Parts: sequence; C-alpha cells; structure tokens
Amino acid sequence: MIRSARVRALFALAVVAVSLYITLTVPVRLGLDLRGGTQIVLETRSTPAAEAGRAATDRTLEVLRGRVDALGVAEPTLVRSGAHRIIVELPGVQDPKEAAGVVGRTAQLAFHPVLGPAGAGAGAPPSAAAPAGEQVLPDESGQRLRLAAPALTGKDVRGADARFDADSGAGWHVTVDFDRAGRGRWAELTGRAACRPAGDPARRVAIVLDGRIISSPQVGPPVGCGTGITGGSTQITGSFGDREARELALLVSGGALPVPVETVEQHTVGPALGARAITASAWAAAVGTALTALFIVVTYRLMGVLAAVALLSYGLISYAALAMLGATLTLPGLAGFVLAIGMAVDANVLVFERAREEYAARQRPTVRSALSAGFRNAFSAVADSNVTTLIAAGLLFFLASGPVRGFGVTLGIGVLASMVSALVVTRALADLTVGRRWVRRRPSATGLATTGRVRDALVRRAPRLTRRPCRRLAVSAVVLVLAGSGVLVRGPQLGVEFTGGRMIAYETVRAVDPERARAALAGAGLGGAVVQSLGERGLTVRTGELTDTEAAGVQRTLASLGGGAVPVRDELIGPSLGEELRRGALIALAVALGAQLLYLGVRFRWRFGTAAVVALAHDVVVLVGVFAWLGKPLDAVFLAALLTVIGYSVNDSVVVFDRLRELLRREPRAPLDRLADLAVVQTLPRTVNTGTGALLILCSLAVLGGDSLADFALALLVGLTVGTYSSVFTAVPAAVALHGRGRRSMPGRKRSET
Repeated sequence: MIRSARVRALFALAVVAVSLYITLTVPVRLGLDLRGGTQIVLETRSTPAAEAGRAATDRTLEVLRGRVDALGVAEPTLVRSGAHRIIVELPGVQDPKEAAGVVGRTAQLAFHPVLGPAGAGAGAPPSAAAPAGEQVLPDESGQRLRLAAPALTGKDVRGADARFDADSGAGWHVTVDFDRAGRGRWAELTGRAACRPAGDPARRVAIVLDGRIISSPQVGPPVGCGTGITGGSTQITGSFGDREARELALLVSGGALPVPVETVEQHTVGPALGARAITASAWAAAVGTALTALFIVVTYRLMGVLAAVALLSYGLISYAALAMLGATLTLPGLAGFVLAIGMAVDANVLVFERAREEYAARQRPTVRSALSAGFRNAFSAVADSNVTTLIAAGLLFFLASGPVRGFGVTLGIGVLASMVSALVVTRALADLTVGRRWVRRRPSATGLATTGRVRDALVRRAPRLTRRPCRRLAVSAVVLVLAGSGVLVRGPQLGVEFTGGRMIAYETVRAVDPERARAALAGAGLGGAVVQSLGERGLTVRTGELTDTEAAGVQRTLASLGGGAVPVRDELIGPSLGEELRRGALIALAVALGAQLLYLGVRFRWRFGTAAVVALAHDVVVLVGVFAWLGKPLDAVFLAALLTVIGYSVNDSVVVFDRLRELLRREPRAPLDRLADLAVVQTLPRTVNTGTGALLILCSLAVLGGDSLADFALALLVGLTVGTYSSVFTAVPAAVALHGRGRRSMPGRKRSET
C-alpha cells in the first residue's frame, strides 16, 4: 500500500510538473471571438460530381490563400470544411467588409476578341439573343460589343502589379504578365486584332472581369498583323484610383477562382469586445474558484483544503492540455473552462461522502482505510457520471461547428482533467496527509469523521419519496406543461444561426430603450427587425437579409437615438446554412438522448436508463420553455448549454442509480421503492454539495462573465436547478413506476429476479 501511494505521488508530481512547463512555454491559441477579427465561411458552387467538387474546392483554397497572404493578415487560417466549404479566419482585420469582398470575389478574368458592335444605347443590358459561344456586354462607355469566346483566362496570368504613370498622365494602371503558354495566346490574339483597320471595333481586345468589361483597348498601330504583342505582358487601363488598382492587381495575381463562391456565414468581433470577454471570464473564474474552494474547505475541513489544492492543479492541467493539443480557446470554450471548475468538485465530493459512510459504519478503524475505501467504492459513480458528460462533449465536437465546437473540446478536456486531479492529485495529497500522527489523533479535523446532521436526521426519519411514484410524476408533468406552454404561447425565438439572416450588436453612448429603437427602425423600413438590449448601453438587431447599405442605415438610426453607435459584433448566416444548422441541432439533440439511453441501458437496467432519459427529456423541454417565456434567443451557444445540461442531468441520475444498484445487490428481495428512498437520502449530500459548487461558479459567470455569456450562464443555471430536481423527483419515481409495470407484465418471475 505504501508503494502504491508513492507511485501515485510520483505520477501526480510528474503530471503537475509537465503541465506547469507546458503552461509557461506554450501559449494557447485564442479564437477570433476573443482576440477580434473576421471569420468567413465560403461555399463553392461546383459540379454535382463529389470528386470534381472537392478538386474545385481545393483549387479555390489555394487561390484564396494567395489572396489572403497578399492582404498581409497576421496568422490567417484557411481550412476546407467538407467538400464544398472553406473557412477563412482573418485575425485583427480592421475593415472586414473590404476583406470579405476581396476574399469572396470570384475574379474570373478573361480576354475576349471583339467581333464588332452589337447596337447602340448606353447602359443597355447585355443581349440574351447572342449566338452560342458569344457574349454581348457594354464597354466602359456603354457601347454594346459582341465578344467571341475567351482566348485567355486567369489561368494564363503569371502575375499583376498596380503602377502609377506620372509621366504620361495615364494615372493608375495594372500591368499583367502572362506565363509561357499565355504569351503565345496573347500574341495570337493581338496579332489577329492588328489585322483590322484603325478605328474598327474588331481591333479591340476586351478584358472581362466577373462578367464586366473593365477595359477594351485598341491594339496600337506599331503591332504587326499576325505578329501581335510578343512581350508577354499588357496593361489594363481605366479610371482607376489607388485602392481600385491595387485591389484589381491583388485579384488578378492571386488567380481566378475556378468556380463561383458564396458567403454563407460571416462573423466579425471587435478586439475591444474580445478583450473585455477575457477579462470578465478571468474574474468569473477567479471569484468562482475562490468561492468553491471556500465552500469545500468549510464542508470537508482538511480534506477540503487538499481538494482546493487539487482544484488549482485541475486548472493547470486543463490549460496545459489545451496548449499541448493546439486547441483554439473560444468564448464559449472559456465559459466551459470556468464551468468545468465547478464540475471538477464532483469527483472529490463523491469520494469524501463515501469515505464518511465507511468511517461512520465503524467497519474501517482509521481515516486512511476509510478514505481508501471511499476512493474504491466511488470509482464506479465517478466514471459513469463523467462518461455521460463526455458523451455530451463529444456530440458538441462532432455535430457542432465554430465556437460551440471549441466549447465541446474545452468541456471534454475539463472532464478528463477533473478525474486526474481528483483520483490522482487529491489521492496523492491525501495519502501523504492522513498518515501523519497528528491527523490520526484528530480524525474530526479531516472532515470525514461525521456524515452530517441533516443526512443522519433524514436516515432516521426515512422519508418515503417514491412510495407513490405516479404522484411525483404528476408534479413533474405539471412543471413540464407550465414551462413547455411557453413554446406554444410565445414561440421559440430562434437565433440567426438557425433561421439565417444577420445579427449586429452595437454599443451606444447612452442607453436606448429597445422598443423605441424597434419603432425607429420600423419607420426606416425595417419593420421585421428584432431588437434586444445588450447590457447597459448595448443593442442587438436581428433581421433577415440585410445589405451593407441597409446596415449603415441601421447604425445611423441607432446613433441618432443613442448619441452614437459602434458595431462590436456582426454575424451573417445564409438561409441554406441556417436550415442546415437547425437540422443539425435537432439531430444532435436526438443523438444525445439516444446515446445516453444506450450507455445507461448497458451500464444499468434498461428501466433505469429509460427513467433517466425521461427525466432528461423533461429537463430539455423545461429549459426551452423557460427561454421561450423569457424571450431569449435559442442560438448555437444555447445549444451548447442545452447539451451540457443533458450531461449534468444524467450525471445526477447516474449517481442515484449507482447507489440503488449497490443496494439491490445487498438486498435483492427488498422493495424497490424503499431502496430508492434510501439511495436518494444517502446520495443527497453529494447532490447538494456538488450542486452548490456548480451554482457558485455559474453565479460568478452570470454576474461577472459579461453580456456575451449572460444567456449561456442563465441556461446552465436553469438547467442545474431543473436537473437536480428531476434526478430525484422524476428519474427515480419513473424507475420505480417502470419496475412495477414490468413486474405486473411478467408475473411468473421471482421477486429476486426483478
């Protein structure tokens, strides 16, 4: 035993030392919502064939990478997502609209022979009756020209550069250089045009960018017929300014996108907002950790002090794991990191409560033996409760995207780190402490020498909580109807992620009433805008499709009401992506329920698993209904909170069912309702203490976490309360009711078999 304790101590020391080294040497990569910047999701419109679509997307990714590099963005990220989507992250971009325009433009460049005029009429639209293989487009002056099929495309271009010619007075122009194949084609094209007489429109070459003639110069007289321009370069002239010429050169030199692209999602966060989020979350983590540590110390005395030290090691291990894996820390992920601090207490509480029971039973003569038995007997409940949370984290990672996926990563790492801190670090510290002589002489100082007055009183009174399970379930049904009716009466306020559209958050100089802002926007032609307050001097405006011009009008309207308005966050979701995300959210919810039922069915009796999932569905409906009554948006962050609540709710039920399973092994012939009451009473201290630890963290997050995390913390607070209630008054009565129904349907079985 001494040898195993030394091994655990050395392992714990090694884990903490490695974590400290990684923390000091490897920085964690911050997401755009924390450091500021723009994220753009582009979708390619390619051929139906999957392989051709992937190839076109890969080529598009290469072209976009060249464009972004030319923009000079520090540490940009471009990755393919699926067969037809590309995610572009541009940290610190000051003008996201301009960057999105440069990145997302197709820039299909082509050089066409001009066949002749197609008719007069400045500004006339292109003809739809052009022969096959020809185009009719207006030139710079509005004259419509008949164009033959392109002789060169952007693939033949080697590079381009914006230059200013002060000597000739031509101003800004773009010099285009062709590659080896393009040189011959350019000479052939200009050689044919040079055979036409001067002034003939067919002597011109049309340079077309994205279906628009940007320049159609005449081939100069010195160019010989059939010889053409052999230098391998040309100049694109026009009424270019400095910015226009540089942007055109950037697009041309970056290459033409092989297929058109569409911006299906765009997120922009100002750097100030991200900095405030980091500061607020850090304060929430510090205050929440301090309160939780104080609560644990008061409750478990010396063992609580050791758990508080292990709690600090948990934070160190989690941070080091994020840095080592190269994970991106997002705003929801930061909230998950803070939340996991409260959940990290759960394993310690389970162990300490089992040790208290062992010591009180007088079967273990020393604190050391009681503590060893506590670690051994609590392992099953610790493992099962953490696996259910890991299932929720895994679903967030595989079925979600963006910051919500980062939350799943952080939550999963936090769960694993909490098990290491509780089962390794806490135990190593406890082994070194309980063997001391002064601890052996004062067992009451450890906090394990008593089970608590409240619990002892409940055990003596033996309350019958599940004697009539249908009555308990009826109360849960009433709560379910009251909360769920909000979905029918007020309707769920789906966020822009699930409906498509645009959501812009503004900060105003003085506070503006949302109703007044809504009326002002309706007078400006945006009657369908949803306006909500964001903190003291903030507003969010959510609409359907909103152009940049209309967004500028919204800003002017709010500025007139609030003495000035500055956009701090801008989110754009295409309708097709919104429908896809909405469908994915429903799939994630269904898979979460199915995965939890499958796991619980394997680990416990199927009736217990069914009862836990019934309580789980109850919690989901109640949480959605409460948000519907409050008019809060159901967005991707809410989905992250909902799946976390699912894991927490099952966590509570698993602890009770684990104790019930243990009691059934001891007394297989005892009535299930009496054993269920005993299991609830015996696990009640764990439920209260773990819930209090999580409650302290969430209250800190709600009060200090800032406006960005307020709804997230509210959802978790509601879910924590409802989940704690349902694990006792929904899951356990449902298990008892299902057990009784199963016995009536199988009268031939013996009592011990049921």
